[in-house]
Amino acid sequence: MKRLAVVLVLLASIGVSAQKNDGPRMRRGAKMDLTAEQMATLQTKHMTLALDLSQTQQDKLYQLNLEQAEFRKEKWEEMQALKESGERPKLSADEKFEKENARLERQIAFQGKVKDILNEEQFETWKKMRMQGKEKAMHGKKKMQERGRRG
Repeated sequence: MKRLAVVLVLLASIGVSAQKNDGPRMRRGAKMDLTAEQMATLQTKHMTLALDLSQTQQDKLYQLNLEQAEFRKEKWEEMQALKESGERPKLSADEKFEKENARLERQIAFQGKVKDILNEEQFETWKKMRMQGKEKAMHGKKKMQERGRRG
């Protein structure tokens, strides 16, 4: 009887520890369920909290974030349509270069517009926040690759 109780407690504790942790983070793609306006509003509020923005800065950044969100939403929908149709066009090296070059040009233009809105201290903080996010994403990507090699 004691063994049965120990086994039941052990199974219960394993079951509890194996539960998926859905904490405050959104699942991948969940942000695309939001409208562009909602995404822009959330992004602007995150920036306001981190950078202590004035109302004028908030309004200007909201417009920038809205443009970015609309563009991302449009690209997301295009990719989903391609995924559903089963058509994944194979890009040539030149097409890949053009696509990556256009992406980087958009990022440079966005950064320049943000720099015009923020003061120097806010801009430096914003750049650090972006770099930390990119480093975190790369770290997660590396972890996933390592798991794939083991499995």
